[in-house]
Amino acid sequence: MAMEDQLIWNSVIAGEVNALRFLHDKYYHPMCIWANKHLRNEIVAEEIVSDCFIKLWERRGKIVIEKSLKAYLFLMLRNQLVSHLRKDKNKPAIETGKIPEMMDEMATEQDFYANLYAAINKIPEQRRRILELAVFDSLTYKEIAERLQISVNTVKTQIGRAYLFLKEELDPNDFILLSVFLKLF
Repeated sequence: MAMEDQLIWNSVIAGEVNALRFLHDKYYHPMCIWANKHLRNEIVAEEIVSDCFIKLWERRGKIVIEKSLKAYLFLMLRNQLVSHLRKDKNKPAIETGKIPEMMDEMATEQDFYANLYAAINKIPEQRRRILELAVFDSLTYKEIAERLQISVNTVKTQIGRAYLFLKEELDPNDFILLSVFLKLF
């Protein structure tokens, strides 16, 4: 992690509100742009980004960020967006003029997710649970290991095997999309 981000994160962990405010000022706008790009609803995007910072503050003592604070924030945002879209999938915010072009995008996206979920469902239950905790709940390897009462190395191995399985199971283009989706940066 960059030295500046490490210092800021350490201050957040210590409960310094000004450090959180600094993070908010630094990342709020880029996160809102990214969220709005996917939601097409500026107000909801801003609410979800704000929720990310609230959760970051509430969980600051439990979160371990080893590599990139920015990547962690965007991963957290991505997971919040996925949760929001699951809950709110019956209320699309679509401009009527864009419906024909969006239909093509949606069909491709639906195919991607159908293939992805079919492949994920073929993963053995324990391995799938570990993958879901890492990807959808944004838990660290250590948190997953503690929750499931297994070693961190087992978590790493199972996630690696899950990704390898998905790479073999999915169309190469779908796997590339999945890789980009999961990594963000």
